Amino acid sequence: MILVGAGAVAIGSVAAPAETGPAAAKRITPSGVDGVRIGMTHAQLRQRGLVGKIRKGCELGGPNTRSARLLAPLRGQVNYTQEQPRKATDITVRRGARARGVGIGAKIPAIKAAFPKAKVDHSTDRVFRLTLVRIPKTGGGRIVFGVSTRTKRTTLIGVPLIAFCE
Repeated sequence: MILVGAGAVAIGSVAAPAETGPAAAKRITPSGVDGVRIGMTHAQLRQRGLVGKIRKGCELGGPNTRSARLLAPLRGQVNYTQEQPRKATDITVRRGARARGVGIGAKIPAIKAAFPKAKVDHSTDRVFRLTLVRIPKTGGGRIVFGVSTRTKRTTLIGVPLIAFCE
């Protein structure tokens, strides 16, 4: 009896660190982030526990725009189509995911090392204070990294784009 109990405790202690430890970063691909895929309906994403409640989106997109927040361990949002059923059009990540090992906090040389065909776009530097690093479809997928002009580090990652609303 004592041996069986000790074995159960040992198994429990082995399993516990994996559950309580920091979650591994989720994977960003050209089709989505973790289980959140472009084209999925809000109902599908909500049912799987990947997004929060649907809410009004950017008012610059019109009166019928909608978005939802990504749920932990991700941080960011999903924007949807304007017609029913609401389908995901783009995903913006602020924390919790990586593309080819490159995530939030990465600098432009790290992005270029992981994605050799990356194109740096400075057209948004003055207005949004973000340098965009675009990954073409032929270079690993339609992914965009938003790099702060102040810190020179990635603050946003968008699939297939970063939607600006300011």
